[in-house]
Amino acid sequence: MNFDQKAPSYFWDTCKFSSKNGQQSWDFELPEDLKGIIQSESDWDKPEGVAFLEAFDRAFIFDKKVNPNSADRVLRYSRNKQVGEPKISPSDDSLSLKERARISLLNGFSFYETLQEPDGNWAGDYGGPLFLIPGLVIASYITETPFEKPMQVLIKRNLWNHQNEDGGWGLHIEGHSTMFGTVMQYVTLRILGEDLSNPQMKRAQDWILRHGGAIKVPQWGKFYLSVLNVYDWKGNDALLPEMWKFPKWVPFHPGKYWCHNRMIFLPMTYCFGKKVKAELTPLVQELRKELYTADYDSINWKKARREACEIDIYHPVNKWYYRLSNIINGYERIHSNRFRKKALKYVEDYIDFEDTYTRYINIGPVNQAINSICVWHNHGRDSEQFKSHVKRWKDYLWIAEDGAKMSGYNGSQLWDTGFAGQALIEADMETDFPEMAEKIYRFIDSTQIERNAKDYSKYWGDVTLGCWPFSTIDHGWAITDCTSEGMKTAILYNSREHIQKKNHVHIERLKPAVDWLLKMQNKDGGWASYEKQRAPKWIEVLNPAMLFENIMTEATYTECSSATIQGLKEFTKEHDYRQEDIKRAIDRGAKFLESKQDPDGSWYGCWGVCYTYGTWFGIEGLLTAGHKHYENGTPSPEIQKACDFLLSKQRADGSWGESFQSCVEHRYVEHEDGQIVNTAWALLALMKAKHPNKAVIEKGIEFILSRQESTGDFPQEGVSGIFNGNCAITYTSYRNVFPLWAIGRYYKMN
Repeated sequence: MNFDQKAPSYFWDTCKFSSKNGQQSWDFELPEDLKGIIQSESDWDKPEGVAFLEAFDRAFIFDKKVNPNSADRVLRYSRNKQVGEPKISPSDDSLSLKERARISLLNGFSFYETLQEPDGNWAGDYGGPLFLIPGLVIASYITETPFEKPMQVLIKRNLWNHQNEDGGWGLHIEGHSTMFGTVMQYVTLRILGEDLSNPQMKRAQDWILRHGGAIKVPQWGKFYLSVLNVYDWKGNDALLPEMWKFPKWVPFHPGKYWCHNRMIFLPMTYCFGKKVKAELTPLVQELRKELYTADYDSINWKKARREACEIDIYHPVNKWYYRLSNIINGYERIHSNRFRKKALKYVEDYIDFEDTYTRYINIGPVNQAINSICVWHNHGRDSEQFKSHVKRWKDYLWIAEDGAKMSGYNGSQLWDTGFAGQALIEADMETDFPEMAEKIYRFIDSTQIERNAKDYSKYWGDVTLGCWPFSTIDHGWAITDCTSEGMKTAILYNSREHIQKKNHVHIERLKPAVDWLLKMQNKDGGWASYEKQRAPKWIEVLNPAMLFENIMTEATYTECSSATIQGLKEFTKEHDYRQEDIKRAIDRGAKFLESKQDPDGSWYGCWGVCYTYGTWFGIEGLLTAGHKHYENGTPSPEIQKACDFLLSKQRADGSWGESFQSCVEHRYVEHEDGQIVNTAWALLALMKAKHPNKAVIEKGIEFILSRQESTGDFPQEGVSGIFNGNCAITYTSYRNVFPLWAIGRYYKMN
């Protein structure tokens, strides 16, 4: 059977995507040529199976030199086959810019409607970080729960596609090679069957050894290798489960950590307390030989705790962490077994609590993988708890033309759908696309969280009823900006009489969201992401990760604060509930935004790239809170400085282009090319401020129109998301939503 003559689409057709209530799943479907031949996993070793997998692998070869970001071609190809071509209206350069903008909107939304899932959301590639999939592959190896062969091929292909020219891998797809990235991908590939007979593996091993070996992997890498039994637990600073039993007044109690850090530290303490590790298999023994520059049994593990590759260090470990860890390491040598057992019982219950509440999705991909290991170890491989975890692995796996990767969440469904809904409304096109609009409203309606966790206060949680998540209702973690964008979108659609509201998002359903947002405002007037700040900012000196910043405690963000101000303000236009409280909160929020503005007029973006993103939110927030724009006479100084900053960064072709390095270096770093997403954010901000220089705005709109493709789609350009200062992440929806939003705002502009 010759598969070499098959087009890539033949192999893409075997990857079937589905979405139900936002829950995403990619499943492999045998082509007709293999039905009756492949009936079990062992059948892939048959000649026909081997031939198919080799050709299947080649169909996902991807050249990262062109652009390391996938364009989500597999999903978009699949949707095109299901729903057909978008309705495209011809444009003509002789038309006015306003007329061409109208046509662009019709074509852009027509295309984007073809990507909308039947349940109302938009699915997309939310990958980028390269350290996520290794955790899941390690979990699958330890628990003896392998992925099916085609998925293994796609995972390996994705890693090969993103190997850097020097043989290593970075923290994310646009990053330089690091010890953490390279060791984790090397181990993953070895688990999936690659060995040193492959020259690419040898290049990766050479990179590792040339930079000092895996002894120099940062703390997260040390943890993963310890669980895999490729690094001794004695080489880790103690991850004490007893810390969970500290008095609540202790400033660095783990219950006060930022929730993502807290929910990763939690299963780590279980693994450390139980010294969980894989069996000493031949593969483990080989890895012990391959990853180190010295004999494994001769390594000084206590000294290894402080070893780290200089290339990896973004946030150096503070002396206060070392002082505290010395005390904790000392305790580990003399710890009470009775107290350890009691602490571990709390940790076990807490993990079960998180699993049950999130319906086994967990807050994110890292603790999904580590929780899976803990649950397997605690409850057993045949337990319902572990089986429930394995079912949710698919929620995190995404297939694109560069192979299979693990997403940074179980998707960004609510977030993307809310923005799409607002863009459609602002362009005044919900009547042109009534089915799209109704499906948006239906998804916003059905994704409002309908529950509080039982005993949430026992496990450092909070109320969630009436809020919105980032992804799906099953995930269930409430977030300030997602709640605000969800509420804002619901209110905007409530005011459109032609939208069929089967389950109206009425005032009684919005009150809990308003109450929660008001409760979440911090002392400085700003809003954090998931929770109020629980610990002093100084505990960031205890950050041991080296890879990220601002992970120890919740921080107040420009984006979350601006979104919350906008959501609360939109609520007050329709309802009288807690008007005075909301006004006070907005006034305090505005002062916070003023305090976060940099001297050059910009705002740093913590969740997007970077100053164009943050400045868009800063301007929107302040104007919503009552600052003057240009048409009200002299704008407020903050608005004028922000607009001046944006104007200073516009390129000759009318665009804005910003590199993710802006986030890393905390200064504006130009991208080598103009970027439609950065351009859209800058234009949205300038138009919101009603900047009088129409020529500048029109030049930016011309740039966006020039990048629109004949199908109505826009190209995938550079990475546009970021988290914790140093890790870039992909939002493939941004290339469609934000350019259309900017064009729509321009079209409605006087």
